[in-house]
Amino acid sequence: MIAPVTSRPLEPALFARTRGVERHRVAPGGLTVVALQAGDRLQVIDLEGDQPAQLLAFLDDGREALSALGLQGTRGADFIGKQLRPSSREARHVVDGLARRGVDSRHLPDAASLWPAGMPAGFRHAMTACSDVLVIVAAPGGRTAVDGQGRASELRLVIERAHPTALWVPPLPAPLGEVIDEFTLTPGTARDYSVRAGQFIQVLDVAGRQCSDFIAFDRRGLDAGREIDLDPTVTRTLNGSAYPGPGLFSRFYDRHMQPMLEVVRDTVGRHDTFALACTARYYESQGYFGHANCSDNLSRAMAAHGVQGRPGWPAINFFYNTGIDAHQHLTLDEPWSRPGDYVLMKALTDLVCANSSCPDDIDPANGWQPTDIHIRVYSEKERFSIAMSTRQTADADPVLTRESGFHPATSRLTRQFVDYRGFWTPTRFDGYGTLEEYHGCRERVAVMDLSALRKFEVLGPDAEALLDHCLTRDVRKLAIGQVVYSAMCYEHGGMLDDGTLLRLGQDAFRWIGGEDHAGIWLREQAERLGMKVWIKSASDQIHNIAVQGPLSRELLGQMVWSPGTQPALADLGWFRFLTGRLDDHNGPALMVSRTGYTGELGFEVWCHPDDAVQVWERLWQLGQPLGLVPLGLEALDMLRIEAGLVFAGYEFDDQTDPFEAGIGFCVPLKSKAADFIGREALLRRSAQPRQQLVGLVLEGNEVAAHGDCVRMGRAQVGVITSATRSAVLGRNIALCRLDIAYCAPGTALEIGKLDGQQKRIRAHVAASTVAYDPQKSRVRS
Repeated sequence: MIAPVTSRPLEPALFARTRGVERHRVAPGGLTVVALQAGDRLQVIDLEGDQPAQLLAFLDDGREALSALGLQGTRGADFIGKQLRPSSREARHVVDGLARRGVDSRHLPDAASLWPAGMPAGFRHAMTACSDVLVIVAAPGGRTAVDGQGRASELRLVIERAHPTALWVPPLPAPLGEVIDEFTLTPGTARDYSVRAGQFIQVLDVAGRQCSDFIAFDRRGLDAGREIDLDPTVTRTLNGSAYPGPGLFSRFYDRHMQPMLEVVRDTVGRHDTFALACTARYYESQGYFGHANCSDNLSRAMAAHGVQGRPGWPAINFFYNTGIDAHQHLTLDEPWSRPGDYVLMKALTDLVCANSSCPDDIDPANGWQPTDIHIRVYSEKERFSIAMSTRQTADADPVLTRESGFHPATSRLTRQFVDYRGFWTPTRFDGYGTLEEYHGCRERVAVMDLSALRKFEVLGPDAEALLDHCLTRDVRKLAIGQVVYSAMCYEHGGMLDDGTLLRLGQDAFRWIGGEDHAGIWLREQAERLGMKVWIKSASDQIHNIAVQGPLSRELLGQMVWSPGTQPALADLGWFRFLTGRLDDHNGPALMVSRTGYTGELGFEVWCHPDDAVQVWERLWQLGQPLGLVPLGLEALDMLRIEAGLVFAGYEFDDQTDPFEAGIGFCVPLKSKAADFIGREALLRRSAQPRQQLVGLVLEGNEVAAHGDCVRMGRAQVGVITSATRSAVLGRNIALCRLDIAYCAPGTALEIGKLDGQQKRIRAHVAASTVAYDPQKSRVRS
């Protein structure tokens, strides 16, 4: 007999569907409040290690109740009380909530310290409540100087409920602001509601993987007997995108091309193609006659407003995971939304709206299990940051797009920002433009906000051994005050990340790369090897600007002071760094490294976010006489392609090894004696290479693009990874991953456009991937 096969996919993102289990985040240097009932089990987990944890508990009458969790206060554990004294909005919210429970936040008792210092990553303390209590958990920490490494890291709370309901539904997230109206839609229902211009609509997926169709009408049009609703064709055309996202360009329009709604926040990033809401005809075609459907539900909801019903509504279907494949077919799969995910929109005119909770249970559209949708309407007085969200892992809490410490300064110069690795980063600057920014860097000096780079502190007696095992470079040769560029590879030789490693002390390093997962990867390897080392996230406590160009040394020499134990800025060598101060020994702490991503003489300046505006303004003041320009991502892309510098997702990914990515120089297979992750695979790959990164020079003035095929005759032999029009060379150039048989300089090739056959651009292989200054004389000057 053959046993039945059971589907059990790994779905870490849907942890909240696990009956009776909740997870909460305690931010570094912050606190989180949760309510426990008798019998509930609470685990407090130190995710990164060496992070203190403090806890307070109170009964319903406001009395201290640490004993209900088997704890007692620790003398001097007063971080929670200090955090609740500032007058920030968040602190006032917590203070008011505690006051309603009879807790006086001005006179809090000592908290319980849950563990001593130096605990390893993943250490946890578990406790069970013997009565109903309100619990405050804090991750103590404060501001750390840029050259220090003792930063706070987050804690995770896992609650196992003793008496979960039969059908467990995640608790609704706290409101984002002042709520004007809110209601829950159960599956197979729809409801109408009105909003005024300036008010905000939050469409919230309560349990995850649940779709909601949304329609809206101009309210003044309805009053005049005219139906003016969202128009999918106009919206797609004016946005140039099928999926809604936050920002000035993510608007929904009516048929008169007038904006109706603007997306302010989107924690999912993938929604439907603005096709029809589900219809009776769809279910009938599948054999489900009389099945509830969103189009009929929306028609009934809008009937009271005199809107004529439709058998199929062109709706914004939030959380519906549809797409158009390479064959122009409409596809669908389970939604990407997790419990608590939402889209937040601002009404740009008075509207009558309707939302549904989709009843589709015959395909993956709602994860096979339709659940609730919750709607909240917020006051027009609220001010919400524009944001998307990122997650370090599939089951991590979402982190909204952040503004760097330099954002108050850069936002005065431009409105053109893009979400780059979770930070709003300028693409170009008003009054300058990409070409002027480019020439300013090549000829004078330019400054750019690169705070989106990820920073990790690697500390402890085994720090050197861990990094030597996880990076391709020979870390044991790295001196204090030195920087080295390296790749980080998986066992099969594919790249996880590239970045720079700084050695701050004998057992203290800082890894700076582009990938959040790098810190998790390092932590996993340390645990596997049983090493005594801590990997601490520092991306939110260290922000940085690149100061690049022939005059960068002259500019920074006027504002960077360093003590006698450190090099002077004028003497700082290539791939070296110094710790100093802004202007003099009393100024804010800085680190300056002689590194960059432009192929020019350049530096990176690192500081605490609180000091960022002061650093920028001083730099701008001193840089004006030198012709300083701001630099956006578009100009940076031109600069780095000319310099042959690689970019994640373009020149490399987890299927590309460092040799194929053009950075084989950072894999010293012959000279590095120690074993490292991926070494055996890289030995095999280097002995029998299949592809190589080369530079191409194109004929004529037509440009190539990332992903274009490169052909020899009819056969495809390569792919364009990056391309630009080189302003300084006056030629179109590209980086190309090419079959090893065609990599000789001068080899004639063709870049395919359209279908790769109907149109070709002639090109030839260049002598180097570095099109501008291949001897690197400028960056070394």
